[in-house]
Amino acid sequence: MSRTSPAVKLAISVDSDVHAKLVRAAKADDMSISAWLTAAARTSLRIRDGLAAVAEWEADHGALTAAELEAARRRVSQASHPTKRPRTAAKRAR
Repeated sequence: MSRTSPAVKLAISVDSDVHAKLVRAAKADDMSISAWLTAAARTSLRIRDGLAAVAEWEADHGALTAAELEAARRRVSQASHPTKRPRTAAKRAR
């Protein structure tokens, strides 16, 4: 995880089912829980920023058409599902 400023420590509570899934996801992605949560938060914030930009654009230009929305869905889907690279032997051994 690259940092541009010192990390801020948080004390958080999560539901037990979320905790179990979080631990599994972080392990599967070979990340610490903190790094995984930071990445998830960055993704969520990027989505919020994108939705706000679309709302601003639509306020200025009118609603997107069905064809424009479908094209956007395809682009997001392609960007959201990159080809997964196989883990190296060193990472599997951890």
